[in-house]
Amino acid sequence: MPVTCMTTADIAEVQALVNAAYRGEASRAGWTTEADLIAGHQRIDAASLQTMLQHDNETVLLLRNDDGTLEGCVYLQQQPQGMYLGMLSVWPQQQAQGTGKRLMQAAEDFARSKQVHRIFMSVITVRTELIAWYQRRGYSDTGERKPFPNNPVFGTPLQPLEFMILEKELKATC
Repeated sequence: MPVTCMTTADIAEVQALVNAAYRGEASRAGWTTEADLIAGHQRIDAASLQTMLQHDNETVLLLRNDDGTLEGCVYLQQQPQGMYLGMLSVWPQQQAQGTGKRLMQAAEDFARSKQVHRIFMSVITVRTELIAWYQRRGYSDTGERKPFPNNPVFGTPLQPLEFMILEKELKATC
């Protein structure tokens, strides 16, 4: 399965994928849904994705199957303290089939290619099953917590939420 970087031509497809993976009724077909935590159907909009393309330190990796169909994506942003990973998304009906693992490996390989040796992410603290999934892949709780933003454009929290910061030190590959 080829991994590529998002272009302007991919924006609508990526927007549909991310929103389906996390929000609304469609997201309930997978295990990454935030539908019970955040009201609304939109986690990302086209303008936000377009903005990502305008910054040299940001990229969205796309994983497509052999016939070119988008299966998943992950957002990466190079920062002074390491590579931030977010928006890991797989179509709900295709979750638990290894696509997320392949995307995580691609993200880590991308970070290494940029000589970055630390990846970190923010995960909603009540997402225990998701946190456990990341921990099985070598990510650890840093102890840092951040408030969940209140942005009605991208959904309204249905309960008090906060982020946990997870990180992984990347070992060099031969």
